[in-house]
Amino acid sequence: MVSNNSQPLPLEGLRILDLTVVWAGPYATQIFGDWGAEIIRVESIKHFPATTRGMVMRPTKAMVSQKGSLSAYPNRDPGERPWNRTASFNAHARNKKSMTVDMTKPEGQEVFDELLKISDVVIENNVPVSMDRINVNWERVSSVNPKIVMLRMPGFGLDGPYEDYRTFGSHMAGVVGHYSVMGYQGELADMTGNTLTADAAGGAGAALALAAGIRYRNHNDKGIFIEIATAENFANYLGDHILDYTVNERLASPMGNRDISNAPQGVYRCTGEDRWIAISVNSDEQWESLCNLIGSPELAKDPEYSNVSGRRSLHDTIDQLIEAWSKGMDAHKAMNALQAEGIPAGVVMNEEDAFSDPHLEENGFWETLEGAETGKYQYASTLWKTASTDRSHKRAAPRLGEDNEYVYKELLGFDADKYAEFESAGHIGMDYDI
Repeated sequence: MVSNNSQPLPLEGLRILDLTVVWAGPYATQIFGDWGAEIIRVESIKHFPATTRGMVMRPTKAMVSQKGSLSAYPNRDPGERPWNRTASFNAHARNKKSMTVDMTKPEGQEVFDELLKISDVVIENNVPVSMDRINVNWERVSSVNPKIVMLRMPGFGLDGPYEDYRTFGSHMAGVVGHYSVMGYQGELADMTGNTLTADAAGGAGAALALAAGIRYRNHNDKGIFIEIATAENFANYLGDHILDYTVNERLASPMGNRDISNAPQGVYRCTGEDRWIAISVNSDEQWESLCNLIGSPELAKDPEYSNVSGRRSLHDTIDQLIEAWSKGMDAHKAMNALQAEGIPAGVVMNEEDAFSDPHLEENGFWETLEGAETGKYQYASTLWKTASTDRSHKRAAPRLGEDNEYVYKELLGFDADKYAEFESAGHIGMDYDI
């Protein structure tokens, strides 16, 4: 796709105050920042938002030498300011700015009001009681700026019995029923793994809702309040199971990698350690091609295997035949052979595979960004391309408080004395004071 670098990004000129944490909220603002919106993260040196700028504020080298989420630092070194180096934050905070202010103090509230006056959007995804403590709600922000769009994305909503429940994506997935249909047949729910799909879905849903809110504001010349409960958003991903229950009173159960309408479908072992390929057959013609490819052409003519229902009933036998073929195949060669016959198939890639994938490379999916405290690394590109704009990232994730001078002096008009006063009062800084 040809891009014209002279064209502005579609969201340039839009300013968003970002009070989001963890992943769901930051993912929503990541999408907007990628396409030109000015995202100002409103942070505080008096409060460390756990799981946002790292799991812990100051992990030791011994802690990050282990595998797992604590090790996600460049060269597994937390550095002097670990909160600027953690992988998760650097991934979702690209193209954003960071300022610090203590909103537990009256003068901090005044700063926030001044920012509201010159902004288009404010977004947060904290537990409601946390926002109550600093008086961040629709009544307050709309009274300061009647044309602002406010989006709140609590886990379970702003009212109801779960209003102030603390939650991560895995908890929300459990509450809406996702774990009841995940995993393999006969497997207990505690074997499904720590998936955070609800967070990703929440971020994408919030970005769509925010776009609709901005359109409303632009058409009606007034602000709008949007509430998107992250759990409710994710419940929509289970719509077919919910409808099946309401119509047939049938409870869904885990199916592993299998499917109702495609058979065979599964993930099959290939040659090498922990190498796999995913295959999904969705027509009788594809089934015949698969039989020929794996050296069992007689099955294509066998009446027992002639339709989806028959193949589903004999799925275990088919899986054994496919794996007898695939375990002697390189995963990429198996994918290419299957695709050549029109059979949907894909290598189960790890991170190393993805970084070396020729398709992603040719499409310019990886972009290099250099952070002041992280160095140069490759990052995933935007979610989509356009024909008229350059989708490349403009800056790496901000260090805590990196843009304080820009916000306080350029946007809010602070002189040097007032800036120093706020710095002394504990509003402005680049290190946590806790």
